[in-house]
Amino acid sequence: MMNLLKYIYSLSLVALSGFLLIACEDFLDRQEDEKLTFEKIWESRNTTKQYWLNAMSFLPKENSREIGNDDPYIGASDEGTIAFERDFRAMNFGSWNPSSIPYYKMDYYYKGIRECNIFLQNADKCSDPLLDRHELAKWKIQARFARAYYYFMMMRDFGPVFLLGDELLDFMASTEELYRPRATWEQCVDYVVSEMTACAEDPAMQKQTELSNSEWGFATQGTCYAVISRLTLYSARDLFNGNSLYRGIVNPVCEEFPEQSGKPLFPQTYDANKWLVAAQAAHKVFEDGSYRLYRAGNGNPYEDYYGIGYKVWNSELIWTDGYFKRFGWSVTTVPTGVAGTAYGGIGPTQQLVDAYAMNTGRYPIAGYSVTGKPIVDEEAGYNLENELVKTDWEYPAKGWSTSDNYWIKAPNMYKDREPRFYITVFFSGNTWLHGEAKTPISFAKGGNGNKAHDYPKSGYLCNRFYDHYQNSASDNWGNITFPVFRLGEIYLNFIESVLECKKRAVTMPAGYYEEAMEKWNDLRNRAGVPPILEVYPDASVEELIELCRKERRVELAFERHRYFDTRTWMIAEKTDGGKMYGMDTTYPIGNMSPTETPDGFWKRVPFETRVFNRNHYLYPFAQREIDRNNLLVQNYGW
Repeated sequence: MMNLLKYIYSLSLVALSGFLLIACEDFLDRQEDEKLTFEKIWESRNTTKQYWLNAMSFLPKENSREIGNDDPYIGASDEGTIAFERDFRAMNFGSWNPSSIPYYKMDYYYKGIRECNIFLQNADKCSDPLLDRHELAKWKIQARFARAYYYFMMMRDFGPVFLLGDELLDFMASTEELYRPRATWEQCVDYVVSEMTACAEDPAMQKQTELSNSEWGFATQGTCYAVISRLTLYSARDLFNGNSLYRGIVNPVCEEFPEQSGKPLFPQTYDANKWLVAAQAAHKVFEDGSYRLYRAGNGNPYEDYYGIGYKVWNSELIWTDGYFKRFGWSVTTVPTGVAGTAYGGIGPTQQLVDAYAMNTGRYPIAGYSVTGKPIVDEEAGYNLENELVKTDWEYPAKGWSTSDNYWIKAPNMYKDREPRFYITVFFSGNTWLHGEAKTPISFAKGGNGNKAHDYPKSGYLCNRFYDHYQNSASDNWGNITFPVFRLGEIYLNFIESVLECKKRAVTMPAGYYEEAMEKWNDLRNRAGVPPILEVYPDASVEELIELCRKERRVELAFERHRYFDTRTWMIAEKTDGGKMYGMDTTYPIGNMSPTETPDGFWKRVPFETRVFNRNHYLYPFAQREIDRNNLLVQNYGW
């Protein structure tokens, strides 16, 4: 099945290499003053389309390669541990600086913005009678969306950035002529929101239900509103709403740029009405009814939750970064004890394991003492003293694999948890399901899941995005349409925003609170747990906000949200710094079978100590940019 993003990544590489490598140059290096080459691009439908595909090719390919290769959002998050030595390790240990920035993509995204501008300013020149003007309108609105999305991608890492609009920087200009200050955060938000709104309202921007099969993967009206929802949610949270930490980040006085001259880059006054903006933005996404929480229709919450990342192009997906072979995710989460290609090293931390509710819907771990010992909610029915005692209990596998439920002997810690736990967390001593095959796995030292450097440091693997219906030992991996934006997230955006409005006495449209509770109930019903107010009938608004954060943590696990959530909530100094816990993967199996897990493995131990300082909430600007732009103000603490 063909879709836009897969088309971009294949055709743009193949077609462009054949089209413009005659002079051994990259298509992107062609300048407007190369009159013959540049003008001829717009004479043909094919070459015009190729330029469009190239402009779109800067969209992130977050799930087509091994996790951790292209971004830090799982490896540098407190939810995940990755065994492989990638650049995010510098972020884990605080050893990065403006001269050495992991995954620095500012240049990359500005190149994409430039290519979108070139396309948008020249596409209408195409005189080829084979070019359908409705088709061209679709290309143009997709390019305009991509341009705004590139800004959004930078803003979540750097905060306020440079806004170029339709400007094409003059490569012949002097360094001094190219000096410019950063726009303020509010200017950046206003620009992206206005661009996304214009895209959504453009007749060429289709609704999800209007796409043909060949257009699956296009941004849609819902995608535009989903970006606005996430951005306005981030903007309402503490990092970007009256954050006194950034009080001193102020642009220099510069007469050439009066809108930025002397302006604080971050808003210094808390604005509670931002939560209303965020609530309305989330509501806009589901107003037209194009999306539904994915349910298989069998009343099985395991199948329902697993299906979000298993069923391609399902009803919950608002936007995905492509239709890919599942290999990139699966090869790094299948344990090495399974035959075939296996580098199982990506898994949850103990902190994420502890975050899941019991099957009653109540969260058992309320926090941690200064020594790292869990603080247990006594009403949750969780016995801390007996959590690592092994008992016989039925493991739920029906609905997300080819296997029916089966009995195991495993620690009580993993017993009687909510369905999302079993879909996401794989623990030692359990059986990995792959197609019709079942392989017992041990993560103890010398076990079949801990034979060399490829093993989960926490003693847990991510279970969620592996295709358990396929047998990877036979090189069958399945395909994936990863949920970059999905309805479950938008529900949580809405719930959080409504609760914050209620807490701060912000007037909302009639029925917003009731609708938020209904959507929360629907989300939890899909997950197989009771409504939140049934489980916590006496919860205050402040407690409901904290419970919403817990819900978000487990519902969106390993979807690259936690990294940004802890930062925009400004809790990362507590959550992302300090000891990361797991089971004791250094404990040897001794004379036991390599599939057995010895009793000494079952204890909470720190597998590493991470560093998160106050300047780590945002990326620094590269030192080379600071050195050559006298108007560029560096982010806090760098």
